[in-house]
Amino acid sequence: MKILVYPHDMAIGGSQLNAIELAGAVRDRGHEVMVIGQPGALESKISALDLEFIALPRPGRRPSPLTVSLLKQLVRDRAIDVVHGYEWPPALEALLACSGTKASPVATVLSMSVAPFIPRHLPLMVGTEQILQAERALGRTFVRLMEPPVDLTVNSPGSDLPTSQLARHWGVHRRGLTLTIVSRLAREMKLEGILSAIKVVGAWAGRQELQLLVVGSGPASEDVAAAARAANAAAGERKIILTGELADPRGAYAMADIVLGMGGSALRGMAMGKPLIVQGERGFWKTLDRATVNEFLWQGWYGSGPGKEHGGELLRRELLPLAEDRALREMLGKYSRELVQERFSLEQAADRQIGYYNQALDQRGPSSALNVSTLNGACRLLRYEFHRFGERLKGTVANDDFNANPLAGKSAGPGGER
Repeated sequence: MKILVYPHDMAIGGSQLNAIELAGAVRDRGHEVMVIGQPGALESKISALDLEFIALPRPGRRPSPLTVSLLKQLVRDRAIDVVHGYEWPPALEALLACSGTKASPVATVLSMSVAPFIPRHLPLMVGTEQILQAERALGRTFVRLMEPPVDLTVNSPGSDLPTSQLARHWGVHRRGLTLTIVSRLAREMKLEGILSAIKVVGAWAGRQELQLLVVGSGPASEDVAAAARAANAAAGERKIILTGELADPRGAYAMADIVLGMGGSALRGMAMGKPLIVQGERGFWKTLDRATVNEFLWQGWYGSGPGKEHGGELLRRELLPLAEDRALREMLGKYSRELVQERFSLEQAADRQIGYYNQALDQRGPSSALNVSTLNGACRLLRYEFHRFGERLKGTVANDDFNANPLAGKSAGPGGER
């Protein structure tokens, strides 16, 4: 197969990292794979995997007619079989570009909810069992589970990483325990938990000293920096360390005694053999263990708690037993690695993805069915754009709207009550 992979952007983030790593793994199984997108930080990752990168101009409004035209021309010139868009703008542009060609569009949505205007005939992969069941209940005809995969060779407890040099460079004293957060510093989903962690570590007075290493950048960088300055000033020492964005954050994971995180970042910490406290919203913090694993396998590495005012208390409750019990940390770190090996390996995901591509090519429907489904999606997109316009006028629009309204926050669990 000839496959064109189209991440939603090239900034460092979980969805686009998954897209690129899976592209490399699919290529290694004998397929011709290209990556297309706007230039950005992850071009170096694409180059390291020896994948072909095709640069797109930056779009205005999305879906972009110019992008669709360029994609369609590329599909014809290179005889592309599959155009794989990640998240909703590339998904819609892939669908439109494949119209009138022999190529099949495929979409992956790793946001915490699926945009309702993605046409229901479009072959779709989602990141959690909960979202899979919700989309099937809505009548989506081709939806499959693709949990975020992890490259277990690159992300391994045995990796030869310069942790001592990095600790000196960043000012990690290693007198006690190091907590690590690797995250895009976004206001939606991420910021609340990061600020709670900064407050808890800044005020920590337990028997074990704690330092918090925060890796990442984004729109909320200044909010995080201000909170770190305040916490360090109140503590009289540097308990919160901000590294900024790292192209390769494995050293920060390797240095951690405990990882705090959500989504793909949580899984990469697990792959490094670290105990994990899952971060969510509305005060959610919960340690991964055999009693909680089914909750995360259902809703993803995320959760919704009783209210953000409870975040500090709930994080302290999860941290205390881990901070005081080295044997518990070692046991849960071993469990983390075993779980990722069993369920989330990049190799297994690549094999499944190739199977889904073949199914999409086999099951592409007639053009009349596509037109009806696409028209329904277009109507929903117009309603969405009108709503966004109104939110912008009020100053309440979310930058990452389908992470700002996660499905996991609306369900009580695997029973599916909503």
